[in-house]
Amino acid sequence: MRRLAGLVVIPLLLLSLAACGDDGGSDSTSSKNGFPEITAGAKFGEKPTLGKGEGTPPKELQTDVISEGDGAKVKKGDAIQVNYLGQSWDSTKPFDNSFDRKAPFDLTLGAGMVIQGWDKGLEGQKVGSRVELVIPPDLGYGAQGQGDIKPNSTLVFVVDVLKATQVPTTAKGTEVAQDNIDLPKVGVNADGKAPKVTIPKTDPPKKLVSNYVLESKGEVVKATDSVVLNYEALLWKDAKTFDSTYKNGKTVTFPLPQLTLKGLKDGVVGKKVGSRVLVVIPPADAFGDKEQEGIPKNSTLVFAVDILAKV
Repeated sequence: MRRLAGLVVIPLLLLSLAACGDDGGSDSTSSKNGFPEITAGAKFGEKPTLGKGEGTPPKELQTDVISEGDGAKVKKGDAIQVNYLGQSWDSTKPFDNSFDRKAPFDLTLGAGMVIQGWDKGLEGQKVGSRVELVIPPDLGYGAQGQGDIKPNSTLVFVVDVLKATQVPTTAKGTEVAQDNIDLPKVGVNADGKAPKVTIPKTDPPKKLVSNYVLESKGEVVKATDSVVLNYEALLWKDAKTFDSTYKNGKTVTFPLPQLTLKGLKDGVVGKKVGSRVLVVIPPADAFGDKEQEGIPKNSTLVFAVDILAKV
């Protein structure tokens, strides 16, 4: 089953890192308590400068709280937003950072969206904290490396935990009548399991459909938000499921400004957080006349989407 996240979102940094040139890293070798030292920009919110690691890097994950925030501790399953800078242990130049882009990074902790060192190292940290992580290769990119990151590299990150949102397991709200016989019917179960989607044996609609199945009283989603979703995704033609966060056991966090599947973005914008929505996407708002790894060209897509949270 194809994981749709890889098709619809600009590659998220920690899944496919790309070299970002010279970010003005420190040329010095400097460490503190075994961690590469922050030689400038040490305060929460400032872009840090890291010294090069000294000696042999640790073989296990190391976490150092540079400054502790006073917010809640982040838990597995929380939607969190962070700023970060990443550098290899033996390098003087960062391979990437969110500070220069002025665009914090959104993720669901423990959902496998990022390298294991992040999921493990950030769990239990308080919102408002600055944390330095030293991540061994087996919790980073291992023997294959990634982009300009050499194989078997130990990684060093400075991470500012900006905010965290607890993510519910299911949508809940008022059931909305599904009385159009020409549209799919979506189950209204609220047990955290995938809702059943029944697609009629009729021609699909030619325009985007976005209808409530369960309408909550949450905030309205804006086009600038990042949202945490559970969904079932099917092809109208044969009712085949081509992706499911339920099957994968992990929600996805989509920064909507980066969501390239127009119909899905348009289908959730304007809807309320906590709701379940039927979204039917015609080819023009999906992948058009291009085949996409298991999705035939000119396909109409059907989504049953739980909008669990926004970050």
